[in-house]
Amino acid sequence: MTLVLEEVGVIGLGNIGGNLAANLVADGHSVTVFDLDAERVKAIEGATPAGSVADLARNVAVTLTSLPDPAAVTAVAKEWASGAPAGAVLCDLSTTLPASNQAIARQLHATGHAFVEAPLSGGAIGAKNRALVFMVGGEEDAVGRVKPLLDALGRATFHLGPVGAGTTMKLATSLMAFSGALTAFEALSLTTKAGIDVRTASDIVKLAGPSNYFLDRAIEGINTRGKPTEFALRLAAKDAGLIREIGESYGVPTPAAAAALEFLSDAVARGFGDNDWSDLVLAAEARGDVALTIAPKADEDTK
Repeated sequence: MTLVLEEVGVIGLGNIGGNLAANLVADGHSVTVFDLDAERVKAIEGATPAGSVADLARNVAVTLTSLPDPAAVTAVAKEWASGAPAGAVLCDLSTTLPASNQAIARQLHATGHAFVEAPLSGGAIGAKNRALVFMVGGEEDAVGRVKPLLDALGRATFHLGPVGAGTTMKLATSLMAFSGALTAFEALSLTTKAGIDVRTASDIVKLAGPSNYFLDRAIEGINTRGKPTEFALRLAAKDAGLIREIGESYGVPTPAAAAALEFLSDAVARGFGDNDWSDLVLAAEARGDVALTIAPKADEDTK
């Protein structure tokens, strides 16, 4: 299917937004970008820089935003609406809150604009390689405007219902990821204290039956420390706090989210807040006074 070229804006050119903007340019769209960091703007070759959020909004039909928290999304949406023509669509990709997104949707509807939420999973590498999964909330017409763009930027797009549904799904997936890492590190800390090496413990868990994404998919990278930051631990802690908030708003107990928030907040307090998510092992080691490293596989010893 031929992709219809659009005039697209991208606000927030971090690890996610920057890669998406570059891919939009590569697809032939007319792309206008804005970020408070001028160097990030310069890095998007082929895009047109905007002087402000409102200036960007005046020149595009669809705007994608990738921002750090609900307050930033709310502030940008207000400024965007001051410049955007009637009928323009703001599509936010950030991890925020259902209630704040619903408030933005109401405000933009009142000003003649449309709002779509499309939080994602896949990280910076997924954004670069078009392997993201988008969890979308919004009205059918507005979602129809942005879905071709999202389909080209990722590997799956799910329209889950009205604004709020997408963000709830995203936070639910984050809860599973956080809980998986938390329980894996606790289990490995216990077995390490008992004198069982990490490789053996990991292999036994896999064979014994309990499924854990960290042990299934990430354990081989546990020795790698200090990677360039793609998903900072302070942002993970922020997301865990958002999960607790939506639990309270829905009347759903979230003890796993509370445990993840405590773990991640402790990691930030220990000075790991700007480290990549993969460095959560450093916090686990400090908390348990253990060394969580994995021995090479038997077939690697002979190489």
